[in-house]
Amino acid sequence: MLRKVSAVLFLCMAALTAHAASEPVVTVVKGRFDEVRGSLVAAIEGQGLVITYTAHIGAMLDRTGKDIGATKQIYDQAESLEFCSARVSRQMMEANAANIVYCPYTIAIYTLPGKPDVVHLAYRRPPPNLNFVEKFLKDIVADAKF
Repeated sequence: MLRKVSAVLFLCMAALTAHAASEPVVTVVKGRFDEVRGSLVAAIEGQGLVITYTAHIGAMLDRTGKDIGATKQIYDQAESLEFCSARVSRQMMEANAANIVYCPYTIAIYTLPGKPDVVHLAYRRPPPNLNFVEKFLKDIVADAKF
């Protein structure tokens, strides 16, 4: 009986850990989208990194929403910036080659309709065994001067 209870507790803890790892980390700041985006770009580039892709998610949803009959505006403005760090990525993938799925790193930036002066910055929380990756992303967001 004790084995069964222990197994159930272990599975519950594993499920909670997996759920926590999948939750986005969101930082909310006051400011204009373009100014906060500029600060975020400067923080990424200040680490010696290059933004390899910018996904214009808000514009894509606005454009495609009409095609599928959607009427709700989700974002006022929304982008996702992709970048990589050779140092952090190597450390992450040396720990486990399957960690390739966490690269490239992305930080999304968005505003909601009717709230142009409230900017959200968000990134995916990596699993607990990659806490150095989360610190890396958290430091970039913190380094952006708002």
